[in-house]
Amino acid sequence: MHPKVGIIGAGNMSKAIVAGMITSNKFDPNLIKVSNRSFHKLEKVRESYRVRISTDNRKVAEFADVIILAVKPKHITGIIEEIQDIIEEKNTLVISIAAGITISYLCNHFNSPVKIIRTMPNTPAIVQEAMTAISYNHNVNEDDLNIVQEIFHSFGRTEIIPEELMDVVTAVSGSSPAIVYMFIEALADGAVLKGLPRDVAYRMVSQSILGAAKLVRDSEIHPGQLKDNVTSSGGTAIEALYTLEKKGFRGIVMESIEKCTEKSDTISKRYNK
Repeated sequence: MHPKVGIIGAGNMSKAIVAGMITSNKFDPNLIKVSNRSFHKLEKVRESYRVRISTDNRKVAEFADVIILAVKPKHITGIIEEIQDIIEEKNTLVISIAAGITISYLCNHFNSPVKIIRTMPNTPAIVQEAMTAISYNHNVNEDDLNIVQEIFHSFGRTEIIPEELMDVVTAVSGSSPAIVYMFIEALADGAVLKGLPRDVAYRMVSQSILGAAKLVRDSEIHPGQLKDNVTSSGGTAIEALYTLEKKGFRGIVMESIEKCTEKSDTISKRYNK
C-alpha cells in the first residue's frame, strides 16, 4: 500500500513530480493531493492527472503521510508555521525541494523532531527522466528512505549525497537542463543556418543528444573514449571539436557550473541566516 502523498505548491516542479508519479502508473491519483492558493492552477492539475486538490494547505497536511514542500524558498517559513502542528502530531515525513533551504533550517522551524528529506529534482520528471539528489536528517529511518526513493524513482533516478554537496548538485542537475536546452537550440540554429528545416533540426538534435547521454549513462565507457570513437582522423567531428576548443567551450561550461554553484550557496546563506 502506497502512502498518501501531499504536495504543497502547484508550480512547474510540482506539476513535473505529479506528472512523473501518475504517468509511471505506480501511484494512485486518489492517494495524491495538491494544494495551491490559485484554484485555476489546481483545476489544471486535476484535469491533467485526476489527483485530489485543495486551496487549504492544512487539509493537505491532514491527508498526507508524506508531504512535499514544492514552494519557493521565501514561502517555506510561512508554510511550516501553517502546518507544523499537524506534521508533528502525525509524525509526517517531510520532503523539501526548495533550493538553498538546508535541513537544519527546516528542523529549526519545527517545534519537535521531524523527519526531514532535502531533495533536488529536475524538470525531466515530466518524461520520467529526472535526476534527484537526496539528503536526510537523523530522524529518517530506512523505511522512510525507501518511500522517498520509490516516489522519486517513479519518474527518474536518485543519488543519496552528503548535504554539503547540494549546491553543486543544484548546478549540475537542477539547473543544467537549461544549459542543455540552450545547447540544443544552438545546434539546431546551426543546422537551420545550413538549410535544414527547423522542425527536422530539433528532432534530429534532441534525439542525438538523448542517444549520446544514454550511451554515457548505460555503457559506463568514459565520455572521452566515446568522443574519440566518433572522431576520425581529418574528419568532420574533429573540425567541430577544434572550433569549440578554440572558443574555450570546456572552460565556459565549467565556469557556468562554478557560477551556478556559487549562486546556490548565496541563496542558501540568505535563507539560512
